[in-house]
Amino acid sequence: MEFFVNNEKLDIVLEDEKTVGDVLKSFEAECEKNNATTINIVLNGKNIGAEQFDSIFTEPLKDDTKLELTIITQDEIKTAFQGQIEESESLTNELTELPVKLQSGKDKEATSLIAKLADFIEKFCHTATLSALFPSLYEKLSIDGKTVNEFFQDFSQILNDFEQAITSQDTVLMGDLAEYEISPRLESITKTIKEL
Repeated sequence: MEFFVNNEKLDIVLEDEKTVGDVLKSFEAECEKNNATTINIVLNGKNIGAEQFDSIFTEPLKDDTKLELTIITQDEIKTAFQGQIEESESLTNELTELPVKLQSGKDKEATSLIAKLADFIEKFCHTATLSALFPSLYEKLSIDGKTVNEFFQDFSQILNDFEQAITSQDTVLMGDLAEYEISPRLESITKTIKEL
């Protein structure tokens, strides 16, 4: 059997493991001890989705079985969040200047800023989703006293309004939303990340 973790081949000695499920169970127990978890499974070159998990669990191990796992640790998630602080702070400040950029015809800079905002939110949401794999970390992810889901239910409406303002080229509304609604919320996200 060939066993890879994060693209690195590991030499493992099988004890009582007879099936793929046995190996996965043993491995997950080790992961838990080290604040890590599996986020992707590839068996014999085939990506395994959640719906196929039960069917591979009983598959017997053979000499040519190849199992590739991708894992993530709680520390890696914290590091990813820490790496987002500077970007969040920078965006918070830049968004307060969006109305001036829009009024002075600096459309390219404004467009670039909006793209950076979209990228940041996507990155933050992805990291927050992964943090849910570690309940003790996810519970600390409270933004303005709300869970991430509650915070984004409220925030997504503002982002939708912002998107509509962009589409209709309502620069006054875009500027107001950026300065008074989006920027303070990014500040709250930054505060939460710093406290992790």
